[in-house]
Amino acid sequence: MLDQEAAKVRLFGRDAELRVLGVFFSRARRNGGVLLLSGEAGVGKSLLLDAAEAGAEAVGARVIRVTGVQFEADVSYAVLNQLLLPLAAGFARLGEDERNALMVALGLRSGRVPDRAVIARVCLDVLRHEARQRPLLLIVDDLPWIDRPTTIVLEHLAHHLAGSRIGLLTASRTGEDSRFDPTGLPALRVLPVDDAAADALLRSAFPEMALRVRRRILTEARGNPLALLELAEALDPTQMSAGAALPEVLPLSDGIEALFASRIRQLPESTRDALLLAALEGSGDLGLLRTATADTETTALLPAQTAKLIEVDGTAGRVLFRHPLVRSAVVESSTNVERRRVHRRLADFFTRDTERRAWHLAESSVEPDEAVASLLEEAACRKLHRGDATGAIAALTRAAHLSPRAADRGRRLAEAAYLGADVTGELGSASQLLDQARTFDPGLGSSLHAAAAAAFILMNGDGVIETAHSLVVSAIENGDHGYDATNTDLTDALYTLLLICWWAGREEFWAPVFDAIDRLVPAPPEIILVMSKAFPDTARATAETRRRLTALIDRQSTEFDPASIVRVNTSAVYMDLLGGCRASAWRLIESGRAGGTVRSSLACLMHLCLDDFATGRWEEGQRLADEGLALAKAHGYDFISYYFLFHEALLAAVRGEDTAMHKWADELTRVTTQRRAYGAARFAHHARTLGAIGRGDFEAAFHHACDLSPAGTLAAYTPHALWVALDLVEAALRTNRREQAEAHVRAMCEAALWEVSPRLGMLTLAARALVASDAQAPALFEEAVGGPGARDWPFDYARVCLLYGERLRRARAPIEARRHLNAALEIFDELGAAPWIARTTTELRAAGQPQPHPVVPAAAAAGLTAQETEIALLAAEGLTNKQIGERLLLSPRTVGSHLYRIFPKLGITSRAALRDALSR
Repeated sequence: MLDQEAAKVRLFGRDAELRVLGVFFSRARRNGGVLLLSGEAGVGKSLLLDAAEAGAEAVGARVIRVTGVQFEADVSYAVLNQLLLPLAAGFARLGEDERNALMVALGLRSGRVPDRAVIARVCLDVLRHEARQRPLLLIVDDLPWIDRPTTIVLEHLAHHLAGSRIGLLTASRTGEDSRFDPTGLPALRVLPVDDAAADALLRSAFPEMALRVRRRILTEARGNPLALLELAEALDPTQMSAGAALPEVLPLSDGIEALFASRIRQLPESTRDALLLAALEGSGDLGLLRTATADTETTALLPAQTAKLIEVDGTAGRVLFRHPLVRSAVVESSTNVERRRVHRRLADFFTRDTERRAWHLAESSVEPDEAVASLLEEAACRKLHRGDATGAIAALTRAAHLSPRAADRGRRLAEAAYLGADVTGELGSASQLLDQARTFDPGLGSSLHAAAAAAFILMNGDGVIETAHSLVVSAIENGDHGYDATNTDLTDALYTLLLICWWAGREEFWAPVFDAIDRLVPAPPEIILVMSKAFPDTARATAETRRRLTALIDRQSTEFDPASIVRVNTSAVYMDLLGGCRASAWRLIESGRAGGTVRSSLACLMHLCLDDFATGRWEEGQRLADEGLALAKAHGYDFISYYFLFHEALLAAVRGEDTAMHKWADELTRVTTQRRAYGAARFAHHARTLGAIGRGDFEAAFHHACDLSPAGTLAAYTPHALWVALDLVEAALRTNRREQAEAHVRAMCEAALWEVSPRLGMLTLAARALVASDAQAPALFEEAVGGPGARDWPFDYARVCLLYGERLRRARAPIEARRHLNAALEIFDELGAAPWIARTTTELRAAGQPQPHPVVPAAAAAGLTAQETEIALLAAEGLTNKQIGERLLLSPRTVGSHLYRIFPKLGITSRAALRDALSR
């Protein structure tokens, strides 16, 4: 009577979906592609995957199919193992480092697993190599149950399949939370079949079913194919006749899983036990199942095979559940006691796999157990070292709840909260974890991780900097941890305190940081020591500090701990060494985009923004600033958003977008000052300084630069002042403050800024040239523009060339002036630095270079010289004689004299008539 298998093969009502699948693979086998299926449980996603698999194999493609397992979701790379092991022969062609990294991730070799972005790239390389031989189709069922690290790899694959002959086809159950981000990827929603297809399916599978019964099932199933078949199968044969009575409530009201559960309950106890073992183990390893059940012939599984709940693939050595819901039903129909017993048995099999053993032991535990909690904490540490901070938080949280002592519960929850706040970007969860930690241990005030987490939460909420500072200082000074340099809790707290002091911008805040670092025994960790010298007060840094920092950067390729990467990169900011940190920064950014190290990726986005600005990658910097701002807001990092507000303001300033610059700078000031983070607030003065110089307002530029550091000093613990030092000198000279300009140059020289970075060395030479005599200035300018690596900093280099050209023009050396001015103009044009393009063009006109623009026929007809034309144009824009003089390096009296000669030539008598006269 029943012919369900034949009915399934026909896939009633799925012609449209099959056409989509056909088009998808036709494209994928030529040029790569991805398609995400989604739909309610039982709607037929797995059967569509079966059809895709059969179709791909029919045209000679290789198919690798895996299924996510709910109970393996916390085991790193569990599914990647299944995906790549069939391709293990291709590992031999990888480089040694890549091969070792992949084998460690797959559990084939011991060692620290590299960052997930590295694994993703190596995985793509292996798959591309395989696809060169023949097309490859990867099928992933139950995508939401895939472990997080594998999910990140799959996301990377999904966006990098173009030109690969690789297809990625996934299926997800509607309504289930998933770590996989589908944004921008092709998707197909699998809907219930229509009434005609549903009726045809039932007729085909149950030809003897009475019309009345069929109509009742069609009504109850609502187009869900699995429900149609399972409801009919659940009926007694006598109930299919026309006169039979049907139950008032069909099983579907309890969910489709209940249908499987009722079938499972009818199986022998030994079969249910074997099924539960297979469901909780996850991979379907037939060898393990045989050993665990002492059933070498797997006879215990035969009743489940007969009931069509599982298939046994002897060749592959795997037990396959016929539908994901079967696995769920097996677990749901078991008791707590049964599940704990099986988890304990599985833990005994994974003695060499710390993570799996820890999780199975945790699931088997009823009472608190310090041994299991410690094992989970060890697993968390392993996860963190390979970049899986989210998995580490889950392990620490579970460890906390299994900790017998309240102090250990609080400590582990506090560490999880710190990771959430400082690494993964889950401030809301971090706050809840911290509240729980304090509930378990009210005396948590001296906990280093609790204080550090609370500081991050406060700063991004309504807290103020003084509270965050006192929290962390108190935890460092009053805890019973001592000053052990190997205590990572302490180094984490010191790093947090260092950031807080920098944000605060107050010299008196720093003493506890340096006191604690000095007291570390046997010696401070190298990164904390170097960071404390390179970052807070860079003007006082030495060449030795730069050398030691460079050594740390050189080791970044082998470092995968997010905290270590961010600390090294942060140390490099003001010493202009971020170029060597780009690769490690991109690794964390990719991890953040995949939902991993979100908070760490925010720091790295800012680091790349800073390097992009200094090295002329302004378009990329704009994209990253936009991304960082959106990411910070999405994750509740309202304070951290100031990083990106600064960069938005900076780019607007150099492009001459004054209104936008002020909008961004005002928002930065609001975000930082409401938290009393005055050090962070100073960033706005950099953008305002450049904006003022761009519009020729050197008076405003001088005051904004002095707000960072007064003329004649390089303020302590204000490294940002180094970036406007040359601006301050130029603005001082333009506003007749020579004494202040010379004092600031002396401060730059006394600080030996050339030892801090070559860029600052170039700017120091340019500042010296500005205040030098006409006889000395050319040599200083030549040294500045001719120094090694000077062109690596395009905007700064072009500005020095502009200043040099201006000085040469005033010294009546127009030919030499034009050479440097044209070099500057070329760079400003490439960057899109509009105010500096205009200023350089003006200088070139004044230096006698014919200009194709702007064309002013009226000025030419009236016989105005190039300089007279420029003065007339600026006056027509409304600039005063003083402002015109500052821009053209002329005295206000000289500007007035030019205008006195210009008016008669144009036939006018006042400035008000200039615009009309020039437009004629």
